[in-house]
Amino acid sequence: MRQALEAHRCAEGFTLIELMIALALAAILMGIALPNYGGFALRGRVTAATAVLLDLRNRMEQRYADQRTYADVSNASRCAIANFSDADSSFSFSCTLGSSGQSFVWQATGVGATAGFSYSIDDAGQTQTLAVPSGFSARAMPANQFLTRKGS
Repeated sequence: MRQALEAHRCAEGFTLIELMIALALAAILMGIALPNYGGFALRGRVTAATAVLLDLRNRMEQRYADQRTYADVSNASRCAIANFSDADSSFSFSCTLGSSGQSFVWQATGVGATAGFSYSIDDAGQTQTLAVPSGFSARAMPANQFLTRKGS
């Protein structure tokens, strides 16, 4: 009878020490995973914005092939793709025309979580990183390429 009672007592569950060790391991893993996730999410937003800029340049070139100008045909002071916004992006986009509608510069400026980032692309396909948050890159700005990774 005594053996049955002791066997029943051992099979009741985990001890407090075992639960605390499991909780400590979970906290350590979360401490490692969360900062890495934030970095990956930021890099994803930045990469998406640079992809949008490349797409905008292609769309402007298609418009130029059709109309022989980058300007809007109804308003020569605006870009052919006016008031562009990307709902999925953490960037605002703006276009500046030059040379009587024969050149343009698209610029993406970070807002919210991507504040401090700024990228541009022009009609010649020249890509530039105009600004990044401090500590993101040791390069001098502007850089003649899109910097999308920390330390690049």
